[in-house]
Amino acid sequence: MHSMQRLLIIGCGDVMRRALPWLTRHHRVYATVRSPEDAVAVRRLGAIPIRADLDRKAGLRRLAGIAQLVLHSAPPPPEGGSDSRTRRLLAALGSRGILPRQLSYISTTGVYGDCAGARIDETRKPRPRSSRGLRRLDAEQVLRDWGARTGVRVSILRAPGIYAEDRLPVARIARGEPVLRPEDDVQTNHIHAEDLAQIAALSLYRGRPNRIYNACDDTELAMGEWFDRVADAFGLPHPPRLSRQEAATLLSPMTLSFMGESRRIANLRLKQELRVRLLYPTVDAGLAGPTLDSRLSTLD
Repeated sequence: MHSMQRLLIIGCGDVMRRALPWLTRHHRVYATVRSPEDAVAVRRLGAIPIRADLDRKAGLRRLAGIAQLVLHSAPPPPEGGSDSRTRRLLAALGSRGILPRQLSYISTTGVYGDCAGARIDETRKPRPRSSRGLRRLDAEQVLRDWGARTGVRVSILRAPGIYAEDRLPVARIARGEPVLRPEDDVQTNHIHAEDLAQIAALSLYRGRPNRIYNACDDTELAMGEWFDRVADAFGLPHPPRLSRQEAATLLSPMTLSFMGESRRIANLRLKQELRVRLLYPTVDAGLAGPTLDSRLSTLD
């Protein structure tokens, strides 16, 4: 029985809110928030809001000993090569000597860096190229060291591009922003937000100590094909295609950094160890989902 277990969610954004209906039926759930509006939203979903800011040490001590289970989905700071937020969180969680039993962290497949389109699994050595990826890898290493030192079971969930009915590049496609031509294109990976919510919840019970899980679906798709599929779902023209050289002069550094990394990520461990049954095993299933049908009817 998990009914009386207390769960602390750090960073209760879109994915964690999707998990709340299930989590609140089985746990007493506390969720950190940074604004009164977030507190209202989280309370409406059945969780107990706690005002806490990982950029400020003051006020974090109240998180110590509050829960046996922790879901950590707060992103690292926007700059630098390390994750000071995760360090502050761990210091706070251990400040009263009562540690949680399990902590699951939502990281990113960006830690793998560019794999030149190779098919990889969790044994691939991380080589992040972006500062975002470096900060995420730092958070993972800090968490795994902490888990090894304290005996807390730590699971790392590496998520790729998260999508949902309200998390699609529709506006970008409608603006006619270009993507790479097939011969220059990169392999991308995806996970539906509902599936990531399910994976995070299951990892609390089935995650192995200090274990990494690729939290992605079964789709293997080039980035341009992904944009074409979304365009088709919304009745929009396919984005124009550019060479990599042309893209370098027209696109933002952030967009170019995503177009500079190519990998096909295997999810066997997710299915075998966490025993996840994906609700949306492919992006085609996700784009054909019932929520999208209602969205399409309102899009003119």
